[in-house]
Amino acid sequence: MSNCPHCGAELETPLGCGACKVPLATETQCDPFSALGLPPSQAIETSELERLHLKFTRWIHPDYFAASPELRALAEKNTGTLNGALSSLGDPIKRADHLVRALKGPSNTEMKDMPQAFLMEVLEWSESLQEAHESDAGSTERQRAFELLPELEERRSEGMNAINSLLCPLPDAGAEALTSARRELNAIRYLDRALEELETLRLAEAEAR
Repeated sequence: MSNCPHCGAELETPLGCGACKVPLATETQCDPFSALGLPPSQAIETSELERLHLKFTRWIHPDYFAASPELRALAEKNTGTLNGALSSLGDPIKRADHLVRALKGPSNTEMKDMPQAFLMEVLEWSESLQEAHESDAGSTERQRAFELLPELEERRSEGMNAINSLLCPLPDAGAEALTSARRELNAIRYLDRALEELETLRLAEAEAR
């Protein structure tokens, strides 16, 4: 980490100085990990992210700079960057997605593959969900779809464990582990959509009673 251009104190975040308590201009877009003063890692506790976010926000909150329009504008910009960093890293799926892309792995637009063993399950789940959508409340098809919930949640947990294993420790840039992690992320994206569909169906069932 560099030093404050005003007082020379070592910086914990490039967005502001803890000694001067002022926001700082950055030449380039600030990486989420850098914004929160952390090295890139998948293994980060949410509580630590929230602690650092609160700490740094207190240094550069826009309300402290009402007398200086220039500093207030910079504080608003940097506070927005801090909020974005917490949003990106606080969700382990978003954090993994960021790491895969940062390490030159495939993006979700470049690669839409899922794990091979997962594909047959996807076909069965998709068919069951489609039948449930086309059936009336209280139908056998709806009940069959609701019975998928534990299976989907378990597979999501397995996928998250796989991603953590692939990214802890961080692989080298361009490593095959990043491609495998992208496949698991694509699978979790499908599972999250399926779980949202089940929740929509559940609400529809409750309204029909």
